[in-house]
Amino acid sequence: MKKTIILGIESSCDDTSAAVIADGVILSNVIASQAVHESYGGVVPELASRCHQQNIVPVVSEAIKRAGISKNDLSAIAFTRGPGLMGSLLVGTSFAKGLSSALRIPMVDVNHLQAHVLAHFIKENDTDTNQPQFPFLCLLVSGGNSQIIKVTSYNKMEVIGQTIDDAAGEAFDKCAKVMGLGYPGGPVVDRLAKEGDPKRFKFNKPHIQGLDYSFSGLKTSFLYMLRDNLKENPQFIEENKNDLCASLQATIVDILMDKLRKATKETGIKEVAVAGGVSANSAVRAAFEDHAVRYGWKIHVPKFAFTTDNAAMVAITGYYKYLDGDCSSYDAVPFARVEL
Repeated sequence: MKKTIILGIESSCDDTSAAVIADGVILSNVIASQAVHESYGGVVPELASRCHQQNIVPVVSEAIKRAGISKNDLSAIAFTRGPGLMGSLLVGTSFAKGLSSALRIPMVDVNHLQAHVLAHFIKENDTDTNQPQFPFLCLLVSGGNSQIIKVTSYNKMEVIGQTIDDAAGEAFDKCAKVMGLGYPGGPVVDRLAKEGDPKRFKFNKPHIQGLDYSFSGLKTSFLYMLRDNLKENPQFIEENKNDLCASLQATIVDILMDKLRKATKETGIKEVAVAGGVSANSAVRAAFEDHAVRYGWKIHVPKFAFTTDNAAMVAITGYYKYLDGDCSSYDAVPFARVEL
């Protein structure tokens, strides 16, 4: 029986990625990152789209080569339609349309946020059975999103809690920037926090009703604390860098897990997953392991390769949509913003 082979293309921000999945099993996942943004302290949209134009052909070619297939073996092409940077999305969308037309195979548009959730269904091999059981809760945490999602099926997801201002990943990056740790700051905070005392400093935690998040107050209290201490000691950040990172990280994780615990109580669901770039954070992963023991959760933590933006998650989402006959037309245009 002929396999269903999907090529996934991801270009929503500053990573150009292509992946190949056959019947749900990953064959390749290639990512080209863009170092050009580091000196600017954040992603520059115009530069990102130009880099995607340079990277997309060799990245797709390499993904097909590593998968050990020919482009003529492909059943469909899945691409990220949004949300993301419009210029970056246009590169991936246009390439998908061109290749789909040339090969005369369908293309499938993918919601980037849905793809992060479905990354948990990527199989390493035919005997891989580590996928979540429906229904499950997924904490989606990244630079642009902090959401608690109730997942009932591959195509039925409900956001039951989300940030009302800033995302958790944004809080990491902006606080790191204030400390002069560079961009992206989240991984640097995580590394320095391992050598620090998480109880050394106290920062404001929001009191938001329901399951929604807020991180703006935390960022403000962090900024004011630094400002006040730097007046007394200009070397305050340098002398306390590890403890500052550890305390900041512990506060963010506490905020995230507090609402997630509340969500499991309200829904009665103890199958819990985490997804998005911040799911690579060591403290987040440790908190999930701890809650699995303390509260009887069955947890699902993604491989590091599937935490940040990658095409494997796009390919697996496209795979399920293709099986449902949910394909895209050539007049599909990317969208910068969209809800799940």
